[in-house]
Amino acid sequence: MKKKIFDIIQIGDKSNFASRLFDWFLVVVILLNIGTMFLLTFESLKDYFWLMQIVENVTTLVFCVEYGLRIWTADLLYPQRGKINARLRFLVSYDGIVDLLTILPWFFLTGFIVFRMLRVVRILHLFRINAKYDSFNVITSVLYERKNQIASSLFIIFILMMASSLCMYSAEHEAQPEAFRNAFSGIWWTSSAILTVGYGDIYPVTVLGRAMAVVISFLGVGVVAIPTGIISAGFVEQYSRDAQAEKRRDLASIGEILIDEEHGFCGKSIAEITKVENITIYLVLRGKLHLIPTGELVVENGDIVFVEKR
Repeated sequence: MKKKIFDIIQIGDKSNFASRLFDWFLVVVILLNIGTMFLLTFESLKDYFWLMQIVENVTTLVFCVEYGLRIWTADLLYPQRGKINARLRFLVSYDGIVDLLTILPWFFLTGFIVFRMLRVVRILHLFRINAKYDSFNVITSVLYERKNQIASSLFIIFILMMASSLCMYSAEHEAQPEAFRNAFSGIWWTSSAILTVGYGDIYPVTVLGRAMAVVISFLGVGVVAIPTGIISAGFVEQYSRDAQAEKRRDLASIGEILIDEEHGFCGKSIAEITKVENITIYLVLRGKLHLIPTGELVVENGDIVFVEKR
């Protein structure tokens, strides 16, 4: 029974219909839970709060049951460990911590909205179904490979923010002592200027301050584009590597056969060969000729046939 439950609650088991059904059931439960959490903030829906509370309690109870089942079956997830060590290993794992913080505010700490929002992370947890080949895996691979370049570009942005804040303080403090009280008070304006948001709540009024703001804004556009370019180039490189690896795998599965009079293919047409044999014929070499393997083409003695097993 434990093994059956373990197989069902494992994410991404496409061979198990019950497991796939459970995955989609969990997606629906998570969406219901998140939806009610947001709807509870609408005062106009106050008359339906009691229903939303029921939905939230039921969905959170489902999370609790799932969490308990995962702890119970942890020894099957980590078979090399003992029962107690396996359960402890699950409790301190990423999945175990996220599952715990998801249900923790239901019992206490209800004001910690950041814990409640970890339910959104559970959807990403479910999307690990295609973790070996989907976009999430590509994103994490690119970020890990380019972490040094990204860290360097973020450091440059940080230095620019500090320098810009100090410059704006020097230029605007006397004109706007309340807005620019110290060197750090200009960080808010610098952030909005560099990120090209420009809220307008704090802005320079002096000629020197406005001149600096123009320069800082232009620098911000260029500097913020650096990590974007690094990540974009990483994506292109990763996809190119994947495409090349796929081509190499395809070529590795293709073989060649030298046809002689004793070979079973000799004298047969491509259509006859492929009908009987579970292969795909891509090319026929006949002397210096490269023949397209149409169905009517007859394989002759001395031909070299390039095939792939289906």
